[in-house]
Amino acid sequence: GGAFECVIDEVDELTAGEVRRAVFCSGKVYFDLLKERRKSGIRDVALVRIEQLYPFPSEEYRSTLGRYRNLREVVWCQEEPQNQGAWYQIRHRLAEPLKPGVELLYAGRAPAAAPATGIGPAHAREQQTLVDAALHSTTTENSARKTARLTSDGPTRGRKTAATPMRKSS
Repeated sequence: GGAFECVIDEVDELTAGEVRRAVFCSGKVYFDLLKERRKSGIRDVALVRIEQLYPFPSEEYRSTLGRYRNLREVVWCQEEPQNQGAWYQIRHRLAEPLKPGVELLYAGRAPAAAPATGIGPAHAREQQTLVDAALHSTTTENSARKTARLTSDGPTRGRKTAATPMRKSS
């Protein structure tokens, strides 16, 4: 209908039991993710939009997670650099309800002083890299700052996108 929804779950027909990764995002990056996932024929990655970041829609988020019983990774994807955008404001809310063994990752630009590179071709490469990392990455490597970096297995292989694993406090 026409009612506002805080969380908009997967729009394509995926088998919930086959979903291993759920990518949560807000804003127009969703459309880049959806286009790439459809083009690649990926069937085990759900795309979920969080349309209201504050107050965080905890109940709807938990309900969405509950649909994907074989989930192994939850990814927050944003276009903004890691130190901007929603990541630092909501990562604890994303991590809190995760079952043991489910990892929370960040896919987006590395921390930066500017919100964008300002150079069209560089921005497009960065955008494709973060989309590829959110959808395709299967490995993490540790960096000197004790963050992990998702690496893309797609056409931009070798480029890196910052990813921070989060685990619930014991």
